[in-house]
Amino acid sequence: MNKDETIYWIIGAGRFGAMAAERLSRKRPEARFVVVDENLEALKRLSRLPVEQVHHEGASYLVSHLGKGASPAWIVPAVPIHLAFEWVRLKASSRAMIEVVPVPSEIESMLPNPIRGPQGQLYVSYADFPCPDHCVEPFEKCTVTGKPRKGLLYKVLEEILHEDFISVVIRSHQLAPGVGGYRPEALKESLVRIFQGKGLVLYSTACLCHGVVHAFKILDRPEDGQH
Repeated sequence: MNKDETIYWIIGAGRFGAMAAERLSRKRPEARFVVVDENLEALKRLSRLPVEQVHHEGASYLVSHLGKGASPAWIVPAVPIHLAFEWVRLKASSRAMIEVVPVPSEIESMLPNPIRGPQGQLYVSYADFPCPDHCVEPFEKCTVTGKPRKGLLYKVLEEILHEDFISVVIRSHQLAPGVGGYRPEALKESLVRIFQGKGLVLYSTACLCHGVVHAFKILDRPEDGQH
């Protein structure tokens, strides 16, 4: 296997980042794990694990390091922000301005158990109960209820049709029980789609059960000297 295919970037060294590092390193002992966090104390608590510690803010680390040197096979978001969206916001800043807007109420009504965040984003889930952190995400049914799935959330988000917005979805794949991640290529492809769209974007990260949805406008940057 190519060395690059064994690299995981875990963004966040808190509870979920530590859990991801522990479970993935046990599952893939031959792989290389890089954990990124701006909290030095959180990083130090991972010293018992076979991981490289990087003191850096997560989204800006992705912007400055993706595509330079050995790229990861997987990015594991383990921070309390919508990491992919923050990457888009930083990455797009050189060519456009992003204005966050609330997710439209008619889209909210299509989605399961929506909860509004402070920027008007939506947190959505097929579960209306706390999920076990060791869930293996079976494709056919829910681990807790044993009932058949009501749908595949990433697909539901991909298939949203709206006269103004395009829907761009990063699918999170399960890498270990309770641990999800996505390919770097998914981020890059999402940026291309954003700039091919109409200027209004629904941008989501989702697995089979859970997701987060931001809405935003792409605005042209004013020319120098204009206010």
